[in-house]
Amino acid sequence: MTGKATLRPLSLLLALVLGLSAAQAQQTPGMAVTAGVIELKREDVPVTVTLSGQAAASQSAAIRPLVNGVVTEVAYRPGRPVTAGTLLFQIDPKSYEAALAAARATLQRTQAALPAAKAALDRAERLVGSSVTQEALDSARVTHAQALASIAEAEAAVRTAEINLERARITSPIDGIPSVAAVSVGDLVTSGQTAALATVTRLDPIYVDLSEASARMLQLRARIENGEMKTGDRVQIRLTLENGQDFYGEGKLDSIASTVSTTTGTRNVRFEFANPDRLILPGMFVRAAVTLGTSQAILVPQLAARMQADGKIRVFLLGPDGKAVQADVTPIGSTDRAWIVAAGLDDGARLIVDNLDRVGNGTGITPVPATITDTGVVTDAKGGN
Repeated sequence: MTGKATLRPLSLLLALVLGLSAAQAQQTPGMAVTAGVIELKREDVPVTVTLSGQAAASQSAAIRPLVNGVVTEVAYRPGRPVTAGTLLFQIDPKSYEAALAAARATLQRTQAALPAAKAALDRAERLVGSSVTQEALDSARVTHAQALASIAEAEAAVRTAEINLERARITSPIDGIPSVAAVSVGDLVTSGQTAALATVTRLDPIYVDLSEASARMLQLRARIENGEMKTGDRVQIRLTLENGQDFYGEGKLDSIASTVSTTTGTRNVRFEFANPDRLILPGMFVRAAVTLGTSQAILVPQLAARMQADGKIRVFLLGPDGKAVQADVTPIGSTDRAWIVAAGLDDGARLIVDNLDRVGNGTGITPVPATITDTGVVTDAKGGN
């Protein structure tokens, strides 16, 4: 008794020195490890993949002038929605109004010359061969054609002058939110200049561009073609914003890139989301949980698995001899704190879910029936931790 009484404090002291727990210090090598065990069950589970991405505007227009002039008015308030056709900038129209008036005067002059040319042509055609020579008739025809051409040219000049005058009013080409103006009243702008006067961005709807590894896309496609995964009519997607807030807008698939990035090996997928509150802004980074369909698979709690460098997960099963058996399996996705495993695990297999730091391949196990709560906590059959 005396020897045992002195050995116990010594083992505890060694445990403190070595940084071990009291339970580990007292454990005799080869002693079975007490661990919680759950029974795995194959069932229909949603296949969800988590992707990262970035938001992009559905439409964005850089506003540039198409005529030269001085800005006389900035007619909008930055950040307030505008509709297509809303006046943004006014360029001094006086010179363009004068050009239009001159073009219309030229048109009137050419139109006034047409009746005389037409009358001369009619007279020459009526009197040709008597008092009018064939040469005079040809000349009258040329004069009449020139009068018609002059009218057409003048009409084109009037239309050009009207367009230039219209372009002095710079309007928004789309519905959206305008940025702060890069110019102010009195600034001189030129046609086709490089610097934009402002940018109008449409935020509702908004695009979210996600990227997925092309290899996993091929795996999922093979599973769908083999009937191992069933897909619905719609792809369900849930976004998580930069602050951790969930975005509950409705999204729909817009397009899938036809090429794979040569640097990352990923393929871009674009979704469109209704964004009436403008909560998602272009350039914002997001995470997306995309539910692709359902599959007959086994759910493995993530707390009972160790992720490996090759993408597989390592779990320990309770063998028929009461010892731990290591298994490395490849998940096809995840959902609700669990990995989705379609192959490599049998229905009814018993999974070790705790004390994994003391479990290795061949370790003896004293199993304790356990459950895992919604918050990811392992409890025994009686509800204790």
